[in-house]
Amino acid sequence: MTSTADGPGVVPGTPSHGTPVGPGTPVGPGGPAAPPEPSLGIGASLPSVDAAAKAEGSFPYAADLWAEGLLWAAILRAPHPHARITGIDTSRAAALPGVRAVVTHEDVPGDPAYGRRVADRPAFARDVVRHHGEPVAAVAADHPDTARLAAAAIAVEYEVLDPVTDPEQSFEAEPLHPDGNLIRHIPLRYGDPDVTGEVVVEGLYRIGRQDPAPIGAEAGLAVPRPDGGVEIYTASTDPHSDRDQAAACFGLSPEQVKVVVTGVPGALGDREDTGMQVPLGLLALRTGCPVKIAATREESFLGHAHRHPTLLRYRHHANADGRLLKVEAQILLDAGAYADTSSDALAAAVSFAAGPYVVPHAVVDGWAVRTNNPPSGHLRGEGAMQVCAAYEGQMDKLAARLGVEPAELRLRNALATGDLLPTGQTVTCPAPVAELLTAVRDAPLPALPKDSPASEWLLPGGPEGAGEPGAVRRGVGYGLGMVHMLGAEGTDEVSTATVKVEGTVATVLCAAVETGQGFSTLARQIVQETLGIEEVHVASVDTDQPPAGAGARSRHTWVSGGAVERAAKMVRTQLLQPLAAKFGMSTELLTVADGKITSYDGVLSTTVAEELAGKELWATAQCRPHPTEPLDDSGQGDAFVGLAFAAVRAVVDVDVELGSIRVVEMAVAQDVGRVLNPQQLRARIEAGVTQGIGAALTEHLRVAKGVVRHPDLTAYALPTSLDAPEIRIVKLVEERDVVAPFGAKAVSAVPVVASPAAVASAVRAATGRPVNRLPIRPQAAVTET
Repeated sequence: MTSTADGPGVVPGTPSHGTPVGPGTPVGPGGPAAPPEPSLGIGASLPSVDAAAKAEGSFPYAADLWAEGLLWAAILRAPHPHARITGIDTSRAAALPGVRAVVTHEDVPGDPAYGRRVADRPAFARDVVRHHGEPVAAVAADHPDTARLAAAAIAVEYEVLDPVTDPEQSFEAEPLHPDGNLIRHIPLRYGDPDVTGEVVVEGLYRIGRQDPAPIGAEAGLAVPRPDGGVEIYTASTDPHSDRDQAAACFGLSPEQVKVVVTGVPGALGDREDTGMQVPLGLLALRTGCPVKIAATREESFLGHAHRHPTLLRYRHHANADGRLLKVEAQILLDAGAYADTSSDALAAAVSFAAGPYVVPHAVVDGWAVRTNNPPSGHLRGEGAMQVCAAYEGQMDKLAARLGVEPAELRLRNALATGDLLPTGQTVTCPAPVAELLTAVRDAPLPALPKDSPASEWLLPGGPEGAGEPGAVRRGVGYGLGMVHMLGAEGTDEVSTATVKVEGTVATVLCAAVETGQGFSTLARQIVQETLGIEEVHVASVDTDQPPAGAGARSRHTWVSGGAVERAAKMVRTQLLQPLAAKFGMSTELLTVADGKITSYDGVLSTTVAEELAGKELWATAQCRPHPTEPLDDSGQGDAFVGLAFAAVRAVVDVDVELGSIRVVEMAVAQDVGRVLNPQQLRARIEAGVTQGIGAALTEHLRVAKGVVRHPDLTAYALPTSLDAPEIRIVKLVEERDVVAPFGAKAVSAVPVVASPAAVASAVRAATGRPVNRLPIRPQAAVTET
């Protein structure tokens, strides 16, 4: 029996798991040719305006900034994960030539702590150090080497304490924080908790600590203002929140602090931490001089938040025909030392604990707890990625127990529009889960290399893989992922945008930060589409503009893009009203396209340029999606604005003697609502899949007893271009979400959620091993041959 699209086959004379690899002829994707794309506006593959500068290395980032009279900052970080501070002596550091200021917790004039949800994270450790790398003091000097030497010269006396590093022990441990160790507990109860199924499978799963590993390490510049305030130039993704938190620590009003967003060299959530802005601003205010900091890679690893390491216990109940009856789960998130966004991550994890499947009964308990491990926070698909790896592991176990093909079992239980989530919320948006899974299941599989000589095989472990071809097994696995869009549980999502037109040039002002997700390009496309103007500029972002919120969960495509569209339509009305009045018709009877204005009857035909000559038009608008509500005491509530789904099929080759794994291909089908920019959309999906492969196989920030080991990009193995497999987007379902502007859905996060689960599923298929930990360790892929 040969390999099929539903899963690996078994070749006589080989082990019972996986398909032996051999050469063959590749199969092309085929299918009809796609219709031509427009050159401008929505649906065009418009390139980013700053793409060339970024590729050439001339684009200005925070690390490139300079100011007259510049000083350099360095931060002293704690070497212990848990310790009591019994004394700090800064005299030796302050006496070094070139040192202009040294600040500790005693020099914070305002609130001593900050936080995105809970103000529990001190600007500088005061009495207790709660994680390795926590800031203790900061120095400003006239040279970066002097600043680092001065920071090292600060004498801190520590009474080392036993760290709490096991989140399961956190419940019984002494409180690590005045607020206690439990950040949040969500007990979800749905249906009848006493129901049992004819078939029951259990599993224990562990998800490791993934780091955002930004391309550029954190950097910033603070400049004091004559009015006693300060301006901070940094790669913030939520400048207004950063401003408000920093101002509170400075003891200033928000109006006295301005955050100017510089170029963002990649952001997957790590740029949401204000831990660097506060020391920078304090030093600038203290010295009266501009102060700059550029973190080393080690400081970057120690300073920003990571994905929540998670422990998950699952029990799935099903009928004999494979219909899910009940899901029981216990989910424990390691929040690290401070709360950050752990409450949000837990809500997603608990709500999506059963995955995109119909489950009539559920008993789920989720906890987020403090430990002395590095802080955890927002990273693409937080909460959803961890539970996806677990519930898909359970589906593989259930399929094996029932003797059903893994894809078929998933199809029998697939969620659809109109079904209920275990939170009691009705899925009102398009939910083509079965269509997505069918698309990846039926896509042609990559051929087995049966006809090529062994010397041409790309073995697991790289071109010079040490294994033998006879030990390589191929496996096929699936992952179905879901994410929520925008904030949840009552978050007031709102964004404001202004569109100005002068002559034939339009400018968009919106505090939505371009983090690489393509918002600046989308804003240009919206204005081009609405006003028929080709030249559109997007202004740089600072906190003098109205807030637009954080750049996460596809917020800016929906909320900020919606605000830009509304403002552009208001300008369009201003443009068309005089013409409509002149010809005695309504503006709805006029069309703007390709730079021309025409009436429905053809009587009026003019150009946009002619009608805009000598005019200056502008409008400001807001976009605020429909409200949501917090989960109640039983985990019930309409907590989410919208949902997005993806199906991923992974094909892997595994050396079952060495445990090395090579991802051969990832096939993706995704629910996108509407394709706004085909080229950028595909790039976002490919990037998300690659990040998911990293989480599945290589990315794990090693922490031993609370201490980060080897915080560098040598030990922390990011997938490179050589590790990226062929990524085939086999289907994009464009069923528009009627409540979303343009009908578009989240793109980047859901492939990150589904891909690790698919890779783990494929390794299970190849080896027959349970594979219950991410990233997958070599010993988990070794089997008897």
